[in-house]
Amino acid sequence: MALTDAEIRELEEQAWQLRHDIINVTVWAGGAHIGGGLSMLDILVLLYFKYLNIDSSQPEMADRDRVVVSKGHGGVGFAPVLARRGYFDFESLKTFNQFGSPFGMHLDAAKVTGVDASTGSLGHGLPMAVGLALGARAQKKAWKTYCILGDGECNEGAVWEAAMSASHFGLTNLVTIVDRNGYMIDGATEEVMALEPFSDKWRAFGFHVLEVDGHDFAALAGAIDTSLSGDKGPCVIMAHTKKGRGIDYMEGNVKWHYGSIDSTLAEKARASVDRMYGKA
Repeated sequence: MALTDAEIRELEEQAWQLRHDIINVTVWAGGAHIGGGLSMLDILVLLYFKYLNIDSSQPEMADRDRVVVSKGHGGVGFAPVLARRGYFDFESLKTFNQFGSPFGMHLDAAKVTGVDASTGSLGHGLPMAVGLALGARAQKKAWKTYCILGDGECNEGAVWEAAMSASHFGLTNLVTIVDRNGYMIDGATEEVMALEPFSDKWRAFGFHVLEVDGHDFAALAGAIDTSLSGDKGPCVIMAHTKKGRGIDYMEGNVKWHYGSIDSTLAEKARASVDRMYGKA
């Protein structure tokens, strides 16, 4: 479903608001995995505000699409999206990652409405997503499963076992998206444990690879449409993103894999986001 100019403007407006939300939640929490939350945000915005067959008033709707955010540490980006999509009151995120809060750093499906799978133990999201996709097929259901992987977690062997299964079973009802921001907690992925030739690895496991700018809504939408067409077998979308996207002093800086921001840094962050969206 090609996006119209009006739809892109609406998605950009959502992304602008949500980048401000991430800044606020990080301040309230005293710290968060903000870099990766910002890098995957545009992927989440496109899914939750355009593609997903979901109804926040019926969060357990049987035929809803499922989303597995395998890089569960990006919860500071995921939780505001769920709030703005109507699953719970945004103000409740003022307790994010505080004692007794339902909102831990990694979102718990048993505590947070709208979360389909508890993640955070890296490498296990794609195996769960494969199971969900197989379940839909076995039940002859039309709902889709979307899995968002961090690039760093693709060092885990379980990811490749799941990829092998997805290819073997021809799971065209599974959309796999890699947030390829180039960094993990210890540094650049290519320095810690090289992934390249990354796309060729996915091809070797039987996937059709779609490489796009992970901050370009039109390009992402085109890749998702190709994945959903089922014409090419299992697809993986290699979404090239920037860690800390939208905040100039965080972009491409591994220091901001996890970090805290005081009021001064928060104001600088808000100003940077406004500049990027032409609102300064």
